[in-house]
Amino acid sequence: MDSFRQEKIQRFEEFVDCRLKPDLVKAISERDRVFEQQKVFTDLRRNIENLEKNSVTSLRTLVNLGSEVYMQADVPDTQRIFVDIGLGFHVEFTWSEALNYISLREEQLAKQIQEYTQLIASIKAQIKLVCEGIRELLQLPAE
Repeated sequence: MDSFRQEKIQRFEEFVDCRLKPDLVKAISERDRVFEQQKVFTDLRRNIENLEKNSVTSLRTLVNLGSEVYMQADVPDTQRIFVDIGLGFHVEFTWSEALNYISLREEQLAKQIQEYTQLIASIKAQIKLVCEGIRELLQLPAE
């Protein structure tokens, strides 16, 4: 095998290892992060719907203070809740306002998941294409 072909194969392998694979790992971790956010909003929706269904007006619960240290808390009025909207900001909502916000946020998260899924598929296709190019340079038979 000539040195030109060997050098080209090495550059393709470096491109896959140093560029495409890290991009793929990053895209997958970002999509997983969005999945986690989606789960949080789904759980919040379910909790609010349970509060509405059971007509709960007061609540006793455990609050995580951090490092798995919990404290008992009494909520005298459950008609308003605080929702984390990002960047450290919390907004006080009624149940119906919170459900409306959650619906909008879930739509946005679903779009982000779809975009990340398409990005992941694109990166995988690029990796496959480069590997196919390497296979042709090595003159190996198709699998």
